[in-house]
Amino acid sequence: MQNFLLIPLLVLSLFMSAEYKNTNGVASDKTFSDMLKWIRSDVEPKISYIDISTEWKNLDLKNDDNYAVWIGHSTFLIKKNGITILTDPIFSKRASPLKNLGPKRLIAPSIPLEAIPQIDYVTVSHNHYDHLDIHSLKKISKLHPEAIFLVPAGDLKLLKRKNISNAFEFQWWESFKKQNIEFTFTPVQHWSKRSLFDRNKSLWGGWHIKFNDYALYHAGDTGYSNDFVDTKKKLGSPKYAFIPIGAYDPEWFMSESHVNPEEAVQIMIDLGAKKAFGMHWATFVLTDEDTIEPKIRLQEAVKRYKNLDFISVTPGSIINID
Repeated sequence: MQNFLLIPLLVLSLFMSAEYKNTNGVASDKTFSDMLKWIRSDVEPKISYIDISTEWKNLDLKNDDNYAVWIGHSTFLIKKNGITILTDPIFSKRASPLKNLGPKRLIAPSIPLEAIPQIDYVTVSHNHYDHLDIHSLKKISKLHPEAIFLVPAGDLKLLKRKNISNAFEFQWWESFKKQNIEFTFTPVQHWSKRSLFDRNKSLWGGWHIKFNDYALYHAGDTGYSNDFVDTKKKLGSPKYAFIPIGAYDPEWFMSESHVNPEEAVQIMIDLGAKKAFGMHWATFVLTDEDTIEPKIRLQEAVKRYKNLDFISVTPGSIINID
């Protein structure tokens, strides 16, 4: 079972008090006996290494417009109306506070960080190491000193300690507006933790990104909840949505904080998105499902609906977002 980093953090978190809770008033948590049950199951997922495309090299990343590229996990490079956005950037070899321990990348980032054009905005959904990779954020800040970093409430102090400037933190439904673009931090069902004593001391969420003509939505990491119906009611439907489809097995343990592919489809429907892209799979082994299973289950789930456009793209391939 490939969860040697996650297990001790979860065990220690049992004894820590929570601060932030989900919109249903509940803080995601499991009992010690639940964790022991998962640990003792000793499931070994089948590891597959998915292909990486070099199609992005056909783009002029700096001058072309209206495209997105899946770099891996929850990281997307998005260029829209001349504005460049990087979501949950992780370019490190491990999703871990430790250099030689913790979940290791199965695939390299489809685009090297050094090849990415001038970044205007970086969005972070929550502080887990596979989403808030402080090493990557420091490199981005150095390479792109004008980049603006948007993080959940409670995480700004971490960026300040690392001398990352131009950073702002947000509560749910708070917005940042500039350059004919508006970012709104939205609730999802999840939790936060980076060390022994900070469980749920910072917030978690998704990002609704509104341009002049349409909106995008990046869900970060989430269990299924009514939050996506509420997001549509408050902010309107996005044209494109980036939704997690992996890290759900065993579902009896993970379902509160990680959706399966069928629930991801329901999120797309709740949001009213015209097209969705699966993420959060095949980059790190975090849970017990086989690496390729999320994509297969997504394909089967989509077949149950008429004209539902939800796919999982190859890292490095070009997504047109006209």
